[in-house]
Amino acid sequence: MKIYTTADKKRAVDSWFDYLQNQIISQFLNLEKKFSKSPRKIFVHEWKKDNPKNGGGKSMIIKNGNIFEKVGVNKSTVSGIFEKKFRKNILGASKNGKYWASGVSVVAHMQNPHIPALHFNTRFIVTSKEWFGGGIDATPCIQDKKEAEFFHKKLKLLCIKNKKNYKKYKNWCEKYFFLEHRNEPRGIGGIFFDYEKKNWIKNFHFVRDAGLTFIELSKELILKKIKKSWTKLEKEKQLLKRGRYVEFNLLYDRGTKFGLNSGGNVKSILMSLPPEAKWD
Repeated sequence: MKIYTTADKKRAVDSWFDYLQNQIISQFLNLEKKFSKSPRKIFVHEWKKDNPKNGGGKSMIIKNGNIFEKVGVNKSTVSGIFEKKFRKNILGASKNGKYWASGVSVVAHMQNPHIPALHFNTRFIVTSKEWFGGGIDATPCIQDKKEAEFFHKKLKLLCIKNKKNYKKYKNWCEKYFFLEHRNEPRGIGGIFFDYEKKNWIKNFHFVRDAGLTFIELSKELILKKIKKSWTKLEKEKQLLKRGRYVEFNLLYDRGTKFGLNSGGNVKSILMSLPPEAKWD
């Protein structure tokens, strides 16, 4: 049985996340090419930390497409030392603050209000400890019971295949994506996991399967409703729901806080915000 050093794990994870980002980008661009009737804007942004030795990342953003009003696909691999005030918030960072982190994150805000906003993230973090985290969740503005059942069934099968505790991850997701100040959930949930430390190989397989599941699931959800028409009132509901999305990401999201406290690229960190939102 091969013994993986921390350096081996970092190389394997970094390579997988590069591949995954490219696969997601390819699918999204192909879908836009198939359905777009008007020109879409595509931005690719590569960045480095202030000290290039500490890594950087790449973001791809599509705006004003027929499917995606805005979607961002980020991948970053960074290292450094956390500020002292933030170390207590990160597992294994309290002693010297050193960290290494790699991950892929996706946030898709759709043109069609019948298609839910989608969020996906997987990451591997190394401090004095090392662990995987991530999740998949959906935020519809128009409730669809059958769609929700389909979505949750796919995620349950992912967990069963990898012998993971689906109920635990589902409950964790519902608890995490909750706006306490409004006493309401952000969306319909999904799965959320963190601090997966035991059995690196098993967890790496699960993280890879989660990425492939997201590629399949996002395509199916889009194709089911891409041709469905919508009303002005339904678009208004979408914009109001996006307001809740903004509130969560700026007030509660740990990924946003981690990025800002690890010297990440602000433009990439805030790509999760929709291009337009409203508040009542």
